Amino acid sequence: MRLRPTPATSRLPAVLALAALAAAAAGAAPRPPRLNARQVTFENGLQVVVLEDHSTPIVHAQLWYHVGSKDERPGRTGFAHLFEHMMFKGSKNVRPELHASLISSVGGESNAYTTEDVTVFWATLPAQYLPLVLWLEADRMASLKVDEATFRREREVVKEERRMRVENQPYGRLSELIYAHAFTVHPYRHTTVGSMKDLEAASVDDVREFYRTYYVPNNATLALVGDFDADEAIALARRYLGQVPRSPRPVPRERPVEPPQTTLRRVTLHENWPLPVIVVAHHIPPDRHADSFPLRLAAKVLSDGQSSRIYRSLVYEKGHALSAFGTANIAEDPNLFFAVAVVQPGRDLDEAERALVAELERLADEAISERELARARNQLARDHVVGRASNQEKATHLAHAVVIHGDAASADREFDSLMEATAADVQRAARAYFTPANRLILRVLPPS
Repeated sequence: MRLRPTPATSRLPAVLALAALAAAAAGAAPRPPRLNARQVTFENGLQVVVLEDHSTPIVHAQLWYHVGSKDERPGRTGFAHLFEHMMFKGSKNVRPELHASLISSVGGESNAYTTEDVTVFWATLPAQYLPLVLWLEADRMASLKVDEATFRREREVVKEERRMRVENQPYGRLSELIYAHAFTVHPYRHTTVGSMKDLEAASVDDVREFYRTYYVPNNATLALVGDFDADEAIALARRYLGQVPRSPRPVPRERPVEPPQTTLRRVTLHENWPLPVIVVAHHIPPDRHADSFPLRLAAKVLSDGQSSRIYRSLVYEKGHALSAFGTANIAEDPNLFFAVAVVQPGRDLDEAERALVAELERLADEAISERELARARNQLARDHVVGRASNQEKATHLAHAVVIHGDAASADREFDSLMEATAADVQRAARAYFTPANRLILRVLPPS
């Protein structure tokens, strides 16, 4: 069952949001509490980051494996996500599905997710059961059972998930189409869910090899946040996960590098969707790059909320679009900044495209106003303040900092860098990346 928050903790996000609004009204972005975490690395290569939080008698544990869909070999797309499912199918001392049942039996909850860069397993439970979750994670890291029958069953589950979330949803394939045409060689060109053809071609031997390659302590990071003594938590982690043998071979990190795009790309496709969609996408640098900070600000100015530039222009003022949005997908490797317009029935597609491109180029042609800069900073500060309201969110910030940046302290430095980015930085980044040569224009039209 889900833990019921105490009255004090249930009000915490609202209190933080009010504090953020008060600070914004005073002209200054609020600062989230610093994460004064401890980071250690065990002899087997496992990275551990711990943060004491005694506000509630619970603990949150996240185990990040540094493997995602970008690490899949050709012809095996969707494999990282498939393997996430396999991790719940039993190990030497835990029968299939018992892992989650044991967590819920003590009043906790658990789950997992896969991205293009990482696979994450998490659990929230009463603090006294921290040894339980550490033992469970150690057992499946060291002794996962993979048999043919279980593999085939779970592969069908993943295929059905693809049908439900992608193939049977209006616009469900949008991300798939964007990335397939924006990238030529980098594995970001396929999305996490993978293709039906590749899932069907996978074998149980592929699964076992994937496990031996990536699900090893020297490719994992454990983040613990909650009501414990940091020294005791580290000692418990060492007792259980620190005993799992290190892989004798290095974890592979080689993957194709996407060549710079040097000319405008135009693609027109047809899908069984009710309305046309126009996408304008540009390649942008990775998470660790200095330009990722002004690009995050640019995303807020262009597409955060109905008062943002893209929505206000295309939906309210010009009436080209039923909906319009965008995002800066800041990831471990260079990724995409894209804007999307779902075009109103009967409206001219060329005009809608020009309006969408104009908002991106306007960001490069003229500096954003001080009011827009303050608004974007406050939105980012809000995201950080409210996004650290729970143990789970704190653990996510810390694990991301360790896995992607190599240092837990970067979780706080990132906020400082965002607040220090200026209007001139936003304009410079827009000029560098929102160019015609670096642009994909994708039109997805309904059947003629």
